[in-house]
Amino acid sequence: MKNQYMTENKWVRFLITSIIAILGALIFQMFHMPIPWLLGSMIFVLIGSKFFKMIKPFWPGSIRNIGMGIIGYTIGLSFTMSTVKQIGQQFPSMVLLTVLLLFCTSIIALFISRLSGIPFPTVLMGSIPGGLSQMIPLAEEIKGIDLTVVTFLQVSRLMMIIFFVPMLIFSPLFDIQSNDSIMSSIQTRTASWEELFPHILVFAVVCTIFALLGKKIKFPTAFLLGPMIATIILNLSGFHGPALPSIFLNCSQLLIGGYIGLLLKPEDLQNKFKIALLAFMSGVVLIACSIGLSLLLTKLHTVTLMTAFLSLSPGGMDQMAIIAKEVNADLSVVICYQLFRTLFIFLVVPSLLKGIFKKRLQNKG
Repeated sequence: MKNQYMTENKWVRFLITSIIAILGALIFQMFHMPIPWLLGSMIFVLIGSKFFKMIKPFWPGSIRNIGMGIIGYTIGLSFTMSTVKQIGQQFPSMVLLTVLLLFCTSIIALFISRLSGIPFPTVLMGSIPGGLSQMIPLAEEIKGIDLTVVTFLQVSRLMMIIFFVPMLIFSPLFDIQSNDSIMSSIQTRTASWEELFPHILVFAVVCTIFALLGKKIKFPTAFLLGPMIATIILNLSGFHGPALPSIFLNCSQLLIGGYIGLLLKPEDLQNKFKIALLAFMSGVVLIACSIGLSLLLTKLHTVTLMTAFLSLSPGGMDQMAIIAKEVNADLSVVICYQLFRTLFIFLVVPSLLKGIFKKRLQNKG
């Protein structure tokens, strides 16, 4: 009876899964791996789900949504009046370069789809540089998408960006006169607990309302976009939110990583080696495209190649911003381009993709 309770009670299963996720995060952190609380929890939950047959791991979607809300809040904090002015000055260039980057992504996805035989919608969702935590929820909302392939492609690209971008920045290509490693500094700005109150209570309530409202009107990735939009509105109105202590940021990665770990089903992945090779090649080509577009940006505006590359690099906005700060790039430009691409992908791409894929299915029908 006790064993049956352990194997069937979902909260006991969640507790055990959480322990596995935290263990993975701590081990990744101990070995100084990148974004350990996301990748460590994800990989260990994935391994645990395959080896612990007696107790089926469980991770509720509502827990994942809390993590998405925290990330949405932190992204929204980056949007200030200075960011608005910068976007206004370079808006045409932002639209042009974002569209060109997405166009390159589509060509790469089409190429991979032809070589691998994987449906184009799945490869495209796995290739769009919108971030792992953003693209997975969006992929879940579109019918016919293979989440395992999408997650695999997104994780592959994320790992390449995290390792290769710092290496490129400190390479002779960018002529940085420093040998210090910046990987140790890729952490989001944090705050003390005293700085949180009382403003954080207002943001918590408003962000929750916007998330639930977004869910009700079927807004794409509502639990991420809702808090992000709420934070932007409050920030621009003059009511500034505090930066979160590192424990919140780590927990948000953990809550998302554990959920994604259960989505991964490598046993369902056909031609594993071939797909891995194609994913690596696509990542290299996408980084090369970013460098090419960076050169174009330096011709359009008086920015350094380093600033341009960090602005157009298909990685996370927080990581690129901190790298920019470490190498004295123009932080406002980097944040503006990264944030604009994030907003464009969140607000325009989901509806566009859903419309295109729906039309494709209707044509096939």
